[in-house]
Amino acid sequence: MRRRQRRGVEVFSLSFLDAVCCGFGAIILLFVLNKMGEPKALEVAQTEMRGLIARLEAELFEIRGETTRFGRVLRSREEQVSKETVAVARLRGDLTRVQGQYQASRQLSEVQDIVQGRLLAAQQELSEEMKRLQEQKAYRRPPESPVGGIPVDSEYIIFIVDTSGSMQRFAWPLVRRKMEEVLDAYPQVRGLQIMNDEGVYMFSRYAGKWIPDTPARRRAILDRLRSWNAFSNSSPVEGIEAAIRTFWSADRKISLYVFGDEFTGDSIDEVVETVDRLNRPDARGERKVRIHAIGFPTIFSQAMFGENTGVRFATLMRVLCERNGGAFVALNDLTP
Repeated sequence: MRRRQRRGVEVFSLSFLDAVCCGFGAIILLFVLNKMGEPKALEVAQTEMRGLIARLEAELFEIRGETTRFGRVLRSREEQVSKETVAVARLRGDLTRVQGQYQASRQLSEVQDIVQGRLLAAQQELSEEMKRLQEQKAYRRPPESPVGGIPVDSEYIIFIVDTSGSMQRFAWPLVRRKMEEVLDAYPQVRGLQIMNDEGVYMFSRYAGKWIPDTPARRRAILDRLRSWNAFSNSSPVEGIEAAIRTFWSADRKISLYVFGDEFTGDSIDEVVETVDRLNRPDARGERKVRIHAIGFPTIFSQAMFGENTGVRFATLMRVLCERNGGAFVALNDLTP
C-alpha cells in the first residue's frame, strides 16, 4: 500500500487573512463612527459650559452689586456711629462742666453762708462805742488817699503785663505777687481788664469789655497768670494805647498798671505825645486814665542783657506816670 503523504499546515491561509481583514475593518469602522459623533458631543458640552458661565457671571454681578450696596450701608452706619460718638463725648463734656459748675456754685454758696454768718456775728458784737468810732471821719480813709504812694480812687483797673521771655524767666513769680497786691489795694471796683504789652487780652471772651469784679474772677485771673504766655516784643506802648483807645470814657475813673522791664520802641517823645492825645484832660485838667507802672530789674540782674532798654523803660514810664496822675515804682530785687 502506498502511504498517504501528509501535507504541511499553512499558517497564513486565505481564511486567516480574511478574518484579520474583517477585524481591522471593524476597528476602522468603530473609529470612524466615534469621530463622527464627537463634534456633536463637544458642541453640547460647550453650550452647557457657556450657559454655566453666563449664570455664574450673572451671579457674580449680583454679588458685586450687593457688596457695593452693603459697603455704602456700612459706611453710612460708620459715619452715623462716628457722629454719635462725638455727640456722646460732647454731652459727657457738658455734663462734666455742669457738674463742676454745680459743685463750685454749691461750695461758693456754702462759703457765702459762712461769711454772712460771721459778719452778722461780728455786727452783733460791735458795741455802741465801736459803732460811733467807726462813723467818725478820723477812722475813714479818704477815697482819694494813696496806698503806698499810689492813688487808689479809680473805679476800673487795667493791667498791661509784659509777657516777654525775660519777664517769664526771671520775674514771673514776682509779677503774680505784685498783681495780687494791687488787687488787694482795691477791695471792690466796677470792672477789671488784663492785657499784655501787645494789647492781647488774657480772656478773649471779654475782649473790648470789662471783666466783672468778683472773688471768683480775681482767683481766675491769678490762676490764669501762672501759665499765660502770649507773644511780646518787650514794649508796653501797644498795650497802653490799645487800653486807652478802647476803655477811655469821660464818666469813668480808670487806673492803668504797667508791669514791664524794657522799652524797645524808637521814640519816647512820640509815645508821650500819643498818650497825651488819647488820654485828653477834662475841663478841670484831670485825665480820666491814671497810669501807674512797676519796673522789674530783669535786665540789670542778668549779665546777658544790655541795660539800655531797661533805662529807657524807666524813663518812659516816669514821664507817662507823672503826666497822667500816676506813680512809677522801680523794684531793685526779683525775690517774690
